[in-house]
Amino acid sequence: MRKKNSRSTPIFFILGVFLILYSCSNTAKEANQATTQKSVYPSDVIPFFDQFKLILGDGSNAGHPIDFENKNFFYATNDGKSDWIVYKTPNAGNTHGTSNNTRTELAQSKKWSPMTDAKLTATCKVMNVSSTGDARVAASYSVVIGQIHSADGHENEPFKLFYKKFPGHKKGSVFWNYEINTAGDDNSGRWDYSYPVWGYDFSVVGLDKNEYPEELMDGIDFGEELSYEVEVKDGIMSLKFASEGHETKSFTKNLIKSEFSTKADMPKQVQDLFVPIGQDGVERENAYLGEGLFFKQGTYNQTNGKDPVVNKVWCAGAETHGGDIQKQYADGNYAEVWFKSASIYVSDDAVSNAGYFQANDGLSGKTVYPSEIIPFMDKFKMLLGDGTNVEELVNFEHKDFFYTVIDGTMRWVIYKTPNSGVTSKNSSNTRTELHEKRDWTPEQGGKLSGTLKVMHVSTSGDARVPASYSTVIGQIHSGEGHENEPCKIFYKKFPGHKKGSVFWNYEINTAGDDNSGRWDYSSPVWGYDMSVVGSSPTDYPEEPENGIELGEEFSYEINVHEGIMYLTFASEGHDTTRFTKNLIQSEYTTKADIPGQVQDLFVPIGQGGVERENAYAGELNYFKQGVYNQTNGKDPASNMVWSTGSEIYDGDLKKQYANGSYSEVWFKAATIGLGSAPSK
Repeated sequence: MRKKNSRSTPIFFILGVFLILYSCSNTAKEANQATTQKSVYPSDVIPFFDQFKLILGDGSNAGHPIDFENKNFFYATNDGKSDWIVYKTPNAGNTHGTSNNTRTELAQSKKWSPMTDAKLTATCKVMNVSSTGDARVAASYSVVIGQIHSADGHENEPFKLFYKKFPGHKKGSVFWNYEINTAGDDNSGRWDYSYPVWGYDFSVVGLDKNEYPEELMDGIDFGEELSYEVEVKDGIMSLKFASEGHETKSFTKNLIKSEFSTKADMPKQVQDLFVPIGQDGVERENAYLGEGLFFKQGTYNQTNGKDPVVNKVWCAGAETHGGDIQKQYADGNYAEVWFKSASIYVSDDAVSNAGYFQANDGLSGKTVYPSEIIPFMDKFKMLLGDGTNVEELVNFEHKDFFYTVIDGTMRWVIYKTPNSGVTSKNSSNTRTELHEKRDWTPEQGGKLSGTLKVMHVSTSGDARVPASYSTVIGQIHSGEGHENEPCKIFYKKFPGHKKGSVFWNYEINTAGDDNSGRWDYSSPVWGYDMSVVGSSPTDYPEEPENGIELGEEFSYEINVHEGIMYLTFASEGHDTTRFTKNLIQSEYTTKADIPGQVQDLFVPIGQGGVERENAYAGELNYFKQGVYNQTNGKDPASNMVWSTGSEIYDGDLKKQYANGSYSEVWFKAATIGLGSAPSK
């Protein structure tokens, strides 16, 4: 028995050892697989994310992105040699703050004075910029890969590092922009001055939408490494840019003493690029002194889907697929930058930047009402393009007709209305238009001003009809008698023309009880008056030489004082034009007084009346402002002055908006008050 047991013991021993070894082997294998499958986060590649918050391409603030990734926007990858952090963002998504552009970008969680020490470095490569855009727009096909941003004042940017590559080019440009810290409270005049590093600066654009400048000799390819170093000390910003095979470039810029504090200091590059869009401000003398600054790094896509008519520098008109991220990624409508290394240093004097995030987080999703931009809305009521009357306009908007937008420089109030909808009782035309609550006689007077740009007028109509392709942007309307209109300010642009006309009409206050003979006399401001028409439905007159383009800013003032109306029209690059009209004593009381323009235009359709001698004296009037679309779907045979025969898609609002059958006007400022003696 003892001998038999001694034989069996080794068998059990060997089996036990085998099981132990097998178990250990599996445990080691599982542990190795777990190690292999462990995610590499961006914070494993560049360990400085405790000093930044991350804004993603969907507009969200991800906070400090430690052990964080988002496969749509922010993650780690390996190119076979090194680990990299990928920052990726589409042409259209949700944005941060008041920007038009999406970003997947770090924002430093502390801010610091330009008088203290701060430094940011990076080694990166740009992998993609948008494949679509408008070559005439400076921001098209570009991305910002590093910034200094102000957290205070206007929140401007003394440093923005760009990469830009035109479609079909192998090489792109690297340049950096300095944005002035605009003097005064109005920041709409701010502009950038651009410095080339390798290749072109920001101002080099194409001659046409799809016509690009010549390919660069010294540019940077997609996937080609470059590094930058941004250091601020004692108010001076020092920049260094390096890339193998390219000349190392260095720059310095004083951040606390401006070189752009007068109009005479404005560089020619700025005069050519920004002044034509109304951005012609000057910088405060001490530039960014006294403001908290902070670093940003990543991918701030400068290409967006906004219409270049809105802003010819920043609105790129790129493909956005309605904001669908995956469709944009699929056909190149995004920006992508990889970072291999980066570092940051700031002095112990840096303080919390929480105020910036509190002010900007979620701002793009917050409603900003028209009454917050133009604060006189309590003095008006409104008729919308669907016939809705709105009595209280404070904290009111309607996304189809009346709302606000940012164009890259400032916020505007949008008035929009289709060719066909529901309108007021005596009109054939739709409107989204303010109606003053106060009534006044010409003897009592009143004043209305507006600064605006017309963004669209109907693209269909009959060129023989004076009202075609036009909209009224400001009025005086009588509330008594025949309820006629002593002042209507028009904008009109024929299809295919680059420039349109601004003119104003005086409508007679017809003598007698029959108002059917009323007519307008039209006076040109810039371009043509109302009477200039085509010789056939689709034959247009020559383009006006001194006209106003869609998207070009201008202003008007209607000032009625002691029965006299004084009109002033102003626009950068155009002569300021003034008119005077007596509203209480008529110049059209007999048939002999009817002007030749009226005899040609209105008399043939039976409108050849005369005006009562005291015109609008004693009648209650009120101001109107907004967009009063003069283009409608009525048959021109019914009235060859006002029935335009435009496309209306059976009144379908969405179809009209989609096919250009609407009017749209943006106002950035307006005032209303009492009339005053004109300045001499």
